[in-house]
Amino acid sequence: MKIIIAGAGAVGTHLAKMLSDELHDIVLMDTNEERLANLDSNFDLMTIVARPTSINSLKDAGAGDADLFVAVTPEESTNITSCILAHSLGAKKTVARIDNYEYLQPKNKEFFKTLGVDSLIYPEMLAAKEIADGLHLSWIRQWWEFCGGALVMLGVKLRENALILNTPIFQLQKEHPYHIVTIKRQGETIIPGGLDELHAGDIVYFMTAKKSLPYIRRITGKEKHATIRNIIIMGGSRIAMRAAQLVNDAMSVKIIENDLNRCHWLTDLVDDNVMIIHGDGRDFELLEEEGISEVDAFVALTDNSETNILACLSAKRMGVFKTIAEVENIDYISMAESLDIGAVINKKKIAASYIYQLLLDADVSNVKCLTFANADVAEFVVKEGARVTRTQVKDINLPKGVTIGGLVRDGEGVLVTGTTEIQAGDHVVVFCLASMIKRIEKYFN
Repeated sequence: MKIIIAGAGAVGTHLAKMLSDELHDIVLMDTNEERLANLDSNFDLMTIVARPTSINSLKDAGAGDADLFVAVTPEESTNITSCILAHSLGAKKTVARIDNYEYLQPKNKEFFKTLGVDSLIYPEMLAAKEIADGLHLSWIRQWWEFCGGALVMLGVKLRENALILNTPIFQLQKEHPYHIVTIKRQGETIIPGGLDELHAGDIVYFMTAKKSLPYIRRITGKEKHATIRNIIIMGGSRIAMRAAQLVNDAMSVKIIENDLNRCHWLTDLVDDNVMIIHGDGRDFELLEEEGISEVDAFVALTDNSETNILACLSAKRMGVFKTIAEVENIDYISMAESLDIGAVINKKKIAASYIYQLLLDADVSNVKCLTFANADVAEFVVKEGARVTRTQVKDINLPKGVTIGGLVRDGEGVLVTGTTEIQAGDHVVVFCLASMIKRIEKYFN
């Protein structure tokens, strides 16, 4: 597959590196030669120093026969324009990164499609939604819904008080309303079998129905976790602004921002339940003045990963129950988990998940890169005559490192067992080690 990526910033570079491992024909464009330096020699891709709004440059990059054109430069107008031009030259699919929420409204998305922009992606909005989900459910690390919530995936860190430790998974799952699909343990990602056991310190990913959440909360020892009411956000980024807008009205939010002009910008955009404070979120005295000891959640969203990690560590030591850090340096994610700082947000991975599903030949509704685990989850819509419909699940012979978490049939979530028979039209949720989705889509076509 030929893929052109315009913009060698954080999202574009991460996407190019990820896709280059899968033997795609990748072209990465940027106007800044320094950003492209050494990428073509260290990864299997070609770099071009050029403007993506130049028709001649797009022709040189091969936009006319591109299967996918992705524009993720910092400039929204550049992304939209380059997608329109690439489409006119013959690109089969186009994706533009935006920062205007209005464009995501259904009527506007359809308008952009008529112009040649097939998909719009707003990474900051996706990250903000993930933060808001984590604040609404204080005891989880990660949350994802399938088919409008018919099935949900949640990641939970187990402590010594969990009721499901040191017991084979096949015993735990007998007649119980969940499926354990992935385990992250001391830097290792495990797609578990029935004989595997759960240990304190594991981050465990469950597949279940929403009605079973109280049961999952009890067996993971999280019943005493308080509901979040008071939140401090350090850093007045777009993610912070959107997250403050998405939390429910019962929550009180304070955003601490060091830049006075940005404080004024935020004040004009957020609701009355959000207080904007001019100051340095790393200042202990300021945090104490703002009642850090009474805060239920602390969210660090500056543009510096190290600052966010250290700030969350400090907040933990000051008694804050729930902490969330934006960690854009992927190399720091494992370190952040080992320090037990709480939940981690990485918008590069979130954006890559969205774009990756456009590359798959199967009918895929959702793709999710699990932040802590080196694993992916995808929601496949099963086609008529697909391989998975010909036998029971236990006889499908999926590759090692792959498990089926559940399926949705006629709007109802179903947890899969070995004797389950998958039917055409089912939405099947599959977990696998990273970069394996392309290998398993043939089972669902």
